[in-house]
Amino acid sequence: MLKQFLQYKLSQKLSPQQIQLMKLIQLPTLAFEQRIKQELEENPALESGKEQETSYEDEFESNENDIDNDQISAEDINVDDYLSDDEIPEYRLSANNYSADDEEKTMPFASGSSFTQLLIDQLNTFSLNDNLYQIAEFLIGSIDDSGYIRRPLLDIMDDLAFTQNLYTNEKTIESALKVVHQLDPAGVGARNLQECLALQLQRKTQTVNTGLASNIIESGFDQFTKKHYQKLLQKFDVTELQLRDAVLEIERLNPKPGSSFSNNTRSIEHVVPDFTISIVEGELELSLNGRNAPELHVSQPYNEMLKGYKASTEKTKSQKEAVLFIKQKLDAAKWFIDAIKQRQQTLFVTMSTIMHYQKNYFLTGDEQQLRPMILKDIADEIEMDISTVSRVANSKYVDTPYGTKLIKEFFSESMTNDQGEEVSTREIKSILHTIISEENKKKPLTDEKLAFLLKEKGYPIARRTVAKYREQLDLPVARLRKEL
Repeated sequence: MLKQFLQYKLSQKLSPQQIQLMKLIQLPTLAFEQRIKQELEENPALESGKEQETSYEDEFESNENDIDNDQISAEDINVDDYLSDDEIPEYRLSANNYSADDEEKTMPFASGSSFTQLLIDQLNTFSLNDNLYQIAEFLIGSIDDSGYIRRPLLDIMDDLAFTQNLYTNEKTIESALKVVHQLDPAGVGARNLQECLALQLQRKTQTVNTGLASNIIESGFDQFTKKHYQKLLQKFDVTELQLRDAVLEIERLNPKPGSSFSNNTRSIEHVVPDFTISIVEGELELSLNGRNAPELHVSQPYNEMLKGYKASTEKTKSQKEAVLFIKQKLDAAKWFIDAIKQRQQTLFVTMSTIMHYQKNYFLTGDEQQLRPMILKDIADEIEMDISTVSRVANSKYVDTPYGTKLIKEFFSESMTNDQGEEVSTREIKSILHTIISEENKKKPLTDEKLAFLLKEKGYPIARRTVAKYREQLDLPVARLRKEL
């Protein structure tokens, strides 16, 4: 049974301007520049350059009845046109939208052969039959950026049959793999770390140390990875000095033989700081990157079109549709300019508050001077939402006298020391890292002992918390930090 009824309810909806502003705030400088280029390309009513004084609103609004009292509401504007995340065609990137105080700098990129092509060039120096060459070439194509073949040979055999129409057996593939293992760098084409290290040791000049190292990799690899040195001493019946020399030989090997080659062909992503903090006569000064403050204005020819419509005596339907389009584009241009101004103000106010909150750090560069700071602390100071602060912090960089930093790195949790003072967890991690770096590597400190030492320094934290901080610092457990 169908029923018809009225229902009243309150709901919160973001206006197109708010959505547009949030999108713009989270963009870093380079992405922001491309967003401006996109808007300039899509909206003919928006132009770059100094803003004009003429306003179109009063002239147009004074005679709303000329278009039969039609109002241009938010629903009439396609918000997706201004908030699209689609990829930007190359032709839109041809213009330069830098401010007057910025220099245009072009960064050249080096080009080179890919890692795969370098291996194939080496393969061409071998005298192989067509079948074996095709298999070896396919194996090279299966090597990842680290230099390993991660897939089982049986899977590769199936791929050869289905994709290359080449039916072979595992033994033939292993023969081709041995050829690949002869390519440079040593260890390339290995199926696991143990095989990679063994292949590199085979290339070395055979000495007592390399011989013992090869035996350790072949028959004592598990004990070696777990650093059970006493078991290795008993198993191979060698002295501690001999074992130390053999371990040193292994540590000189490259566990990722392909990384040094593959990284050379990758384009480097350059970070453009959104802010700059400098110290002038003992005081901090903050500046916003000039590329975040473009000069934009509403198109004068579009204003003239509206004046022409107002002055005309006959207003046809096509003229009405044209003026509605012009008004939409003018509104969108004005909204975009206002959103950019609000973005500039929000970025500057947020970063300025962070700078003053962490004043001691920015003056000294000492990470132990970082105060405990969470998003809510800054949001309360600037009287904005936490999500706004998060958008600024997660994607923006600041150029400081101590290097370019990601803003979110200045945020940290707090804990109370034995004197009742709140200290940053970054300070504790820094002290923990110092303790571990200065420990006796023959007898590394356990997490329990580290917790005891931190407590002596005035930081009463539990052993499991020490373990968490140690993992965040990318430091292994005590057993894996042991050295001979």
